[in-house]
Amino acid sequence: MARPRLLLCPQFTEIEWAIAPGLSEWAEVATFDAPGFGDEPAPDIGPDLVYREALVRRALREVESRGWEEYFVAGDAWGTATAVRVAIAQPDRVLGVALGHASVDYATEGERPSVNGEVVAAMTQLMSTDYDSFVRYGITQFTQGGFDDGMATEIVRRFPPSAIAAHVWDAHVERPEPIAELLGRVDKPLLLGKHEGCLVFTAEGYDDLVASFPEADTVAVSKASAASEEFATALRSFCERVAG
Repeated sequence: MARPRLLLCPQFTEIEWAIAPGLSEWAEVATFDAPGFGDEPAPDIGPDLVYREALVRRALREVESRGWEEYFVAGDAWGTATAVRVAIAQPDRVLGVALGHASVDYATEGERPSVNGEVVAAMTQLMSTDYDSFVRYGITQFTQGGFDDGMATEIVRRFPPSAIAAHVWDAHVERPEPIAELLGRVDKPLLLGKHEGCLVFTAEGYDDLVASFPEADTVAVSKASAASEEFATALRSFCERVAG
């Protein structure tokens, strides 16, 4: 049987997907840096750009460059919206969708917010007052132990100047992204991952998404999904079941 093909959508840089080397042992894996990060050309940060669409276009270029006719797509945290929108863009090619830090949306307010607004506000404040600390400690500690020192250093190296990073950060945290509504347009097998004890994404946001898709495969992991061997194991089982 052919190896599954797996597109990993990042929030900022491919380095976030710490489990990618392990996934490549059983799947053909592709990922990429977001526009403006690493060697990727900086995005136009004018008012006409919607950064999420730029991310989706970059993801689709990765697929086209590899000539993939069928593949699975995965996203973690604020990369989940990118993954879902890729599936909407290529419904005939995407076999299934896997989401880490899965949430019904990215709302920070209301009775059941999906994202901890206080943590996001603190991170936004740190970005504006101490950008170096935001990158080195804020972003790399988001995984709560998922990155080693070498990976953290490489993430820092790939981050762009603060003006570009601030634009990208705002595009992620200020755009609500109705994940459940978008997934309703996909009609593909789903794997929904929960990061137990996450500081940013709430249990309520995850529970509400699972309630909307009770047929989905689910997994709870102890660290950020993109750095979790538990998520990697669940992802392998999901891909092999669907492809088989």
